[in-house]
Amino acid sequence: MVAEIGISIQKAKEYLEKQDLVSIPTETVYGLAANALNPVSVTKIFEAKERPSFDPLIVHTYSINQLKHFVSHVHPSLLKLAEKFWPGPLTLLLPKKNNIPDLVTSGLNRVGVRIPNHPITLDLLSQLDFPLAAPSANPFGYISPTTAEHVQKQLGKKIPYILNGGSCRVGIESTIVGEENNTIIVYRLGGLSIDDIESVVGKVSIQLNQSSNPLAPGQLKSHYAPKKPLVVGQLNELKTIYADKKIGAIVFGPQNNTVDINIIIKNLSPESNFQEAAIHLFSFLRDLDDSDVDLIVVELLPEIGLGLAINDRLKRAGC
Repeated sequence: MVAEIGISIQKAKEYLEKQDLVSIPTETVYGLAANALNPVSVTKIFEAKERPSFDPLIVHTYSINQLKHFVSHVHPSLLKLAEKFWPGPLTLLLPKKNNIPDLVTSGLNRVGVRIPNHPITLDLLSQLDFPLAAPSANPFGYISPTTAEHVQKQLGKKIPYILNGGSCRVGIESTIVGEENNTIIVYRLGGLSIDDIESVVGKVSIQLNQSSNPLAPGQLKSHYAPKKPLVVGQLNELKTIYADKKIGAIVFGPQNNTVDINIIIKNLSPESNFQEAAIHLFSFLRDLDDSDVDLIVVELLPEIGLGLAINDRLKRAGC
């Protein structure tokens, strides 16, 4: 079965409401879209892209007024950029509300948001009760698609529907901009030029992220490390080595560990469900980091499917 290419906004809407993936056109590249407020839907994006890490996803909406539903506030300078360049190839990093799942932001407290400049996708977004998380609609390591046919060739067997909006006008990803300590920062170069941005908000700082992860400023690894020491390994072995410590453990699958008052166990999925594990990952790390444990121990998952991405984040957290 190969994905249908069509122009039916109603059909795209129905698939998205059923937690399915739909490829959508934007002015930059075609996106692989899912309900941004539904963690189960979001996990399907990572599965389809076969990405070995959880990169933060950009959330798409259709109106500045919609931001209040999933963003806590907007810095005045960023609001000026939004009013000037939206719809357009500009993504703003904004403090998220709790209804945006951690999976969308890879555990970070800011979410990338933009309004795409494409009439078909704007129409679709205006008919949905939720924003769309939508990275580029290509498998990991492949060139970003700029036509519906590109998407069908690369992901046609993994999604049901591709909303055809013709060729993308811009053809490169959006520029990502945020604010720290009243300084406007560009984290990724893209379809909106620095000159255009500075014409509105004045001089900006450019801090380009050298990783594939577009929404984590600075050194990538440090943004996934909890404050508590974290060790990757087998709990049964490490609890002996760290017998004098109170341990918080993140495990996966059925467990035979005996109850120990000095160990808090967080099981990503007792039934070995990778989707469930992905949904729990960041919240469990945060819960243990906020608890009274001295040390966090994490056991790696099988290196298949979403297990690759989950292990990537756990290894980064241990750095």
